[in-house]
Amino acid sequence: MSDRKVIVVVGATGAQGGGLVRAIQADREGPFRTRAVTRAPGSDKARALAALGAEVVAADADDPASLDAAFAGAHGAFLVTNFWEHFSADRELAQATALARASTRAGLAHVVWSTLEDTRRTVPLGDARLPTLQGKYKVPHFDAKGEADAVFAAEGVPTSYLLAAFYWENFIHFGAGPRAGADGSLMLAMPLGGQKLPGIAAEDIGRCAYGIFRRGATAIGQRFGIAGEILSGEEMAAKLGRGLGRPVVFQNVPFDVYRGLGFPGADDMGNMFQYQALLGDAFLQARDPDLSRALNPALQDFDTWLAANAARIPLG
Repeated sequence: MSDRKVIVVVGATGAQGGGLVRAIQADREGPFRTRAVTRAPGSDKARALAALGAEVVAADADDPASLDAAFAGAHGAFLVTNFWEHFSADRELAQATALARASTRAGLAHVVWSTLEDTRRTVPLGDARLPTLQGKYKVPHFDAKGEADAVFAAEGVPTSYLLAAFYWENFIHFGAGPRAGADGSLMLAMPLGGQKLPGIAAEDIGRCAYGIFRRGATAIGQRFGIAGEILSGEEMAAKLGRGLGRPVVFQNVPFDVYRGLGFPGADDMGNMFQYQALLGDAFLQARDPDLSRALNPALQDFDTWLAANAARIPLG
């Protein structure tokens, strides 16, 4: 065990980090072991990771000094931030900066940074097609991550950049699943603007990250856009219908209507969907199921994910 290289996993009790911890710990003959970083090492999720053999330590990206002990002696790190915890892009950028600088101080050999596009590069703040949010962002939960890419580069961190897709778990936890109408029919309502949507099982994000670590130095400096499958709204509805055993009809929601729904982050999400529609094929081409399967041979498509999870989707 002592000769296995340590991969620090920030956000280890979250969707992305947890998947990576489980992937590394399941590969008992692999070259790595995990140091799971969490703010709550006594939580049930943290104890479950410890039961898999992961080393669990406490640290917090809001407390940069706490990261040094967590990163000490490690070979690499998986770094992720969670905009949806606080809805502040500025705070997310500060957290990412702290993680990049801690990586430099620790002399890490390989970092996988879970990032997204900075949408302002293609839709500038002066472009009225997307409302400007939080004063200086178009899609805050994308833009702060994308802006942080330059911090990793400036710090000289040997970084691989991982770009995930729409989590299919959003149909379970985020209220994005089909809704029952008065007549009992099911409708999937999303603002896709006629475009397809790359999607992925959350567990597969961590597994793909593990595939990047397995590639080693050859992956440094590369961007890896991942997806399990790319589907139109109608295709998703048809698959959901088969998985749920009830027909599902897709309805496209206008972007302005979606932004005005009033739930926390509705404006951000509405801008995200509209940004994806504006980019069209360029956004789809940045997330490649074939590449994802090369990183993670167990990659799930939507049907496979539904076979295991359809019963968990609430039907409002």
